[in-house]
Amino acid sequence: MTAVGEEMHALVERLYPLCRSITGDGVRATLDIVGEYVPLQVHEVPTGTQVLDWTVPQEWNIRDAYIADTTGRRVVDFAASSLHVLGYSVPVSASMPLAELRAHLHTLPDHPSWVPYRTSYYKPEWGFCLAQETLDALPEGEYEVRIDSTLADGHLTYAEHMVPGQVADEVIVSCHVCHPSLANDNLAGIAVATFLARALAQETPYYTYRFIYAPGTIGAITWLARNAERVDRVKHGLVLACAGDSGRLTYKQSRRGDAEIDRVLRHVLAASERPHRVDEFTPYGYDERQYCSPGFNLGVGSLSRTPYAGYPEYHTSADNPDFVSPEAMADTLAVCREAFAVLDRNRRYLNLSPYGEPQLGRRGLYDALGGRSDTKQAQMAMLWVLNLSDGEHSLLDVAERSGLPFDTVAGAAGALHEAGLIKT
Repeated sequence: MTAVGEEMHALVERLYPLCRSITGDGVRATLDIVGEYVPLQVHEVPTGTQVLDWTVPQEWNIRDAYIADTTGRRVVDFAASSLHVLGYSVPVSASMPLAELRAHLHTLPDHPSWVPYRTSYYKPEWGFCLAQETLDALPEGEYEVRIDSTLADGHLTYAEHMVPGQVADEVIVSCHVCHPSLANDNLAGIAVATFLARALAQETPYYTYRFIYAPGTIGAITWLARNAERVDRVKHGLVLACAGDSGRLTYKQSRRGDAEIDRVLRHVLAASERPHRVDEFTPYGYDERQYCSPGFNLGVGSLSRTPYAGYPEYHTSADNPDFVSPEAMADTLAVCREAFAVLDRNRRYLNLSPYGEPQLGRRGLYDALGGRSDTKQAQMAMLWVLNLSDGEHSLLDVAERSGLPFDTVAGAAGALHEAGLIKT
């Protein structure tokens, strides 16, 4: 996994400089790069399109922005970091004293060397973000202020990648592509989603997997609005965010709380003995709250390491590529793969010889276990699968009730199915 972790980290570093927002060329450039790793179907939704209770906003693009002193020296420069401009700033070209400019400046006094991330998507405004120590060093006087941006009718851009499965029922994996230079909060999630898609494409999954790369909130709402007639195909889902920091894994359950994806993640995390936390659903956070809104109520949870706003570096310039590690992203990816491996094999079976215990020896089932280090465990798994294969209990039910590893239970089910003792 180390090599995969390094590849994901390299993708984070490549995407980091781009200025992303909820619309605009930064999103398109991001998707162009992701498209080099997995093929994407890119969607462009025009400004003014009604999407549920929202309307697709005007498209925002920015070319340059700075604050310069009387010598022409740029004391704040968008070219140095896309965080330096308030997201969705309207254009401005003016000169003003520092006293007037201060109303448009955003800092973090508690972390004087960090630059905050701030936006004003739905209220016309302009501003700059800078380190408190930079502001403290500015003398009073006149400053040239310029933001070369445009807010005009255009499009909201999102993309999808499909991994075909054996059935049309879908698992969605969603990540947001709207944040600028923030490595953990959203680039690590993009990287894990992309390499998860690549891994699944090497297999023949049971479910069809749909990967959604969309701007936060408005992007997920747009996807739901455009897919409302077929959203019943979505049987399970996972939102990926904050996937690369050193904190323990955190799974936030779906609104249902007992959705199959909730049970699978709880089981996988507990069985792996990784440090982790399971949180109840709240209607705040990332796009799980859109997929879990009451009208849709999809079984979609959220997997992260340290959750949103749970670490000081959140939404600041300290959330840079050094803050995320290849090892952490590889671990997040591994949990996703383990969870989906359980999800893909979790079936309900029916015992075809339910009256008394069938004779396993004459079917060669005991002999097939000979020499295994877990022979006794595998035998018990067969007995548990036979006993609970009543069409009502899934293999995950068997694993949880028996205390046996899911892989062992699934292996036993495969052997019993091949012997003609159970059927789906």
